[in-house]
Amino acid sequence: MLVVGDLMLDRYVSGLVSRISPESPVPVVEVEEEWAGLGGAAHVAASLVALGAKCDVVGCVGNDDAGRELRERLQAIGVGTAGIVETGDRSTTVKTRVLAGHQQVVRIDREDSKDVGPEIVDLLRKEISQGVTGCASVVLEDYDKGVLVPEIIQDVLDGAGAEGIPVIVDPKRRRFFGYGSAHVFKPNEQELEDALGERVRPDDGVWMEAARSRLACEHLLVTLGSRGMALCSAGKSTTILPASDRAVFDVSGAGDTVTAVVSLAIALGASLPEAATLANHAAAVQVSKPGVQTVTKVEICEQVGAS
Repeated sequence: MLVVGDLMLDRYVSGLVSRISPESPVPVVEVEEEWAGLGGAAHVAASLVALGAKCDVVGCVGNDDAGRELRERLQAIGVGTAGIVETGDRSTTVKTRVLAGHQQVVRIDREDSKDVGPEIVDLLRKEISQGVTGCASVVLEDYDKGVLVPEIIQDVLDGAGAEGIPVIVDPKRRRFFGYGSAHVFKPNEQELEDALGERVRPDDGVWMEAARSRLACEHLLVTLGSRGMALCSAGKSTTILPASDRAVFDVSGAGDTVTAVVSLAIALGASLPEAATLANHAAAVQVSKPGVQTVTKVEICEQVGAS
């Protein structure tokens, strides 16, 4: 598997709140625990490895401690990191979540989201040309942090298309209409509404087909939060996949989990309805965990059996 996109490091600061600050009407968090994890494209790669796949990543990190930690964490779980390009003029994206018990109080983002420059683009394109060869599927994981510029997107689509490799896209707003010919295009409901400028109508097959056609993808898979997913495929009717009934602890990383499961299932020969159904179960497991965590095959099987 190959994952191309925006790599991020997630940090967590967790503690108890027992009083309000006298300096400002905000809670005082008494820190009990701190930890870090992988986010964005790095979380997709980690999810794939946790499910038993071999995975390489292509993306950028800064010449900083966070970049080194991110690379080391990927290497520690067996993700191939030769495609990671170090940039000297931008920092590694770090998201710090402050938690009070089970509630997120605030998130602090350190990032440089401008598009990468021509020199970095050239280096990334070389890594993509090598990485696409021989892989079973490619994920384009876009968080609008500047890696997936048009040249990179087109290289992946062209290279994978020439090899007959499916491309699964998890988009963001900046390049939303730049992924024509993708095998699976997987926005969430809000992203699709923002891009099209109208309310999403997942129960309207004609509307879904028009949206799929406009995006020029073979399969449009829209995640609907607590309502599940809607799948529209070329030449077929729209299917609604209801969400599994499970307590929601934290929705962070759920979209990444869906992307990973769909891409791996397709690589193993599953149909899109089968892949989406498995991803729906995986998302139910993900949201029952605190923070951005991976989901295992055993947990998915247990969730399927409980449904």
